[in-house]
Amino acid sequence: MPDIWTALRDSGTPCSVLTKSPLLLRDIALLRALAETVGFTANLSVPTLDEKAWRATEPHTPHPRKRLEAVAELNRAGIPTGILVAPLMPGINDDPRQVEAILAEAAEAGAGHVSGIALHLRGEVRQIFFDWLRVHRPDLVDRYERLYRRGAYAPAQERERLSRLVRGGRRPAGRLAPRADPGPDPREGARGARRAAARPVSQPSQPSLF
Repeated sequence: MPDIWTALRDSGTPCSVLTKSPLLLRDIALLRALAETVGFTANLSVPTLDEKAWRATEPHTPHPRKRLEAVAELNRAGIPTGILVAPLMPGINDDPRQVEAILAEAAEAGAGHVSGIALHLRGEVRQIFFDWLRVHRPDLVDRYERLYRRGAYAPAQERERLSRLVRGGRRPAGRLAPRADPGPDPREGARGARRAAARPVSQPSQPSLF
């Protein structure tokens, strides 16, 4: 990655990154240079702070609290960094109390922006996710079959409900209030997601669940 960051800096290319990994901290000097010269934002995905939900849905990924620590350190270094609460999964991590806990921690970490986006199931990810549901959450299979019967995206009403969890969550008084974004219009596909990812206010893109 250092060579990539250097090439982006030297070519004057504004950029951003979305990751689950605190390994960004290894390149903090380069990221600060990018932020100061061409424009750079970082975003870390934190879909839940619940230990059980994290272990079930994101095995072998860095602990969510390590990600929050990275957000705090990056912001202290002057690198604009936010949080993406994604994927938001009905019945799994959409308890308002879970989301509010993330918002409180995001404010504590100095996150400049917070956005949330509903799970989408494109390509082979759909089969992988449904296989996981049948093993770990068979009680939710019928619900997800209804939600995703028309394709990779949940109905607009459900996406809006999940987005409101982030927009309407309570923030600690006197602390930074993270912002939320409903995410890219799924009709725009990958191109729309890339354009949205380049905006500094949020990073509505989604990594793989597994």
